[in-house]
Amino acid sequence: MKTLNTKRWLGLSALLGSLLVVAGCSLAPTYTKPDVNAPAAFKETPQETALAPSEQGTWKTAQPSEQALRGEWWTVFNDPTLNDLEHQALEANQNLKAAAARVKESRAINQTARAGLFPTLDAGFGPTREKLSPASQFLPANANVPSQTLWRAEGSASYEVDLFGRVSDSVKAANADTEQSEALFRSVQLALQADVAQNYFNLRELDSESDVFTRTVTLREQALKLVQNRFNEGEISELDVAQARSELATAKSDAMTVQRLRAASEHGLAVLLGKAASQFSMAANPLTPVEIKIPPGLPSSLLERRPDIAAAERTMAAANSRIGVAKAAFFPSLNITGSGGFESATLGDLFNWSSRTFLLGPFAGTALNLPIFDGGRRKGNLANARAIYEEDVANYRQQVLVAFQEVEDNLSDLRILEDQTRTQAEAVSASNRAAQLSRSQYTEGAVNYLDVIDAERTVLQSQRAAVQLAGVQATSTVNLIRALGGGWGDMPAAPATPLPAASDASVASR
Repeated sequence: MKTLNTKRWLGLSALLGSLLVVAGCSLAPTYTKPDVNAPAAFKETPQETALAPSEQGTWKTAQPSEQALRGEWWTVFNDPTLNDLEHQALEANQNLKAAAARVKESRAINQTARAGLFPTLDAGFGPTREKLSPASQFLPANANVPSQTLWRAEGSASYEVDLFGRVSDSVKAANADTEQSEALFRSVQLALQADVAQNYFNLRELDSESDVFTRTVTLREQALKLVQNRFNEGEISELDVAQARSELATAKSDAMTVQRLRAASEHGLAVLLGKAASQFSMAANPLTPVEIKIPPGLPSSLLERRPDIAAAERTMAAANSRIGVAKAAFFPSLNITGSGGFESATLGDLFNWSSRTFLLGPFAGTALNLPIFDGGRRKGNLANARAIYEEDVANYRQQVLVAFQEVEDNLSDLRILEDQTRTQAEAVSASNRAAQLSRSQYTEGAVNYLDVIDAERTVLQSQRAAVQLAGVQATSTVNLIRALGGGWGDMPAAPATPLPAASDASVASR
């Protein structure tokens, strides 16, 4: 008998030892970032900001750096009003506050997942009233078993051994989800900063257009006076007067259209700042052309700077860990529970040493559970986890391609806009000269008033086009900075709106 007990003990010890060996071993596939076939340099990189020959073709492994401070990039525009608006938006924008709340949600879920690494402890106190059946006490069927009150003061503990890495993989997935939510917060923050800058430059562009129309209306009024005087002197017909009045009214109407667009733009900017439209107004200030050169750097570094790419990569990492969780479901799980304390029939005897009690073993839930048949549920869960990972890989690669496209689009826009702006400036100068000549010739009677109207319309169109190009150039510069992740080169970092403070548990998990 002693030999038999020894063999059982050795067998149990061997089983427990093997379980301890596999405890914490992850079944998740080894995580590696997929190749994205990034180019060595951007095709549209301007020559003056191109990489040095020694840097061309350089590649380094990209690491998500969405937590890195990117600095107050909008200060490169050297506009105090824009600086103030950006700070107001970071403090009060409601979309940014909602993104910060989502970070807190993710950290709370992460803390819940981490709790699985530790045992749970509970304590209880109170009486129970019970009546046992005669059969449970091995008594005759007609035996009278009196009911009784039992007082209990007990503590219980339970713990799931991390066999095959089910718990640790769940924690890894939760950590990656938290990092994803933080990267998405940075993405929302960057989008807000860019939207404020774009809306601001759009507002100033409309101020420039309004200034053009103000000067145009003044010229139209002067022209109407001139034509009216010539009509009063009998030099021209009433047709010229009617045409002059029509041009003046049209210019005033177009000016009102610009004012309407400006009001809507101002209201949109107020919302970005977290204010009611009725509580915000901005004085008119025509746009000054933006001529800032932004060096895009290496395409590989884009994978580090873009918070949306970092978020897609963390989503992929979380999905990879959940494959391990789905695999672990095919293997045994070990849950250890037990309770101990005091139990007595009277409250006065409850805490006597003789009233102590404990319960361990299968009746308390200690069990090594081996799944045998579930109708294909675990197989379906594993297939689903793998498919989600494949989807996240495709989404990550697509996000990288879109990022490269956005950079190339804005680089090409700025390159072409530089030449187009110069060309349009020449058109404005030429149209002004043509209008001046046509007015002089009309005064001398060499041309009719329709020629003057055509010349002045051309001036207005060319001036508006020049102003609009300046606005497009400013917003394209902002778009390029946004596409690059909000920073570039060795620009000094400055504190921006911080993420919500992480709890001790979430900090320890990273």
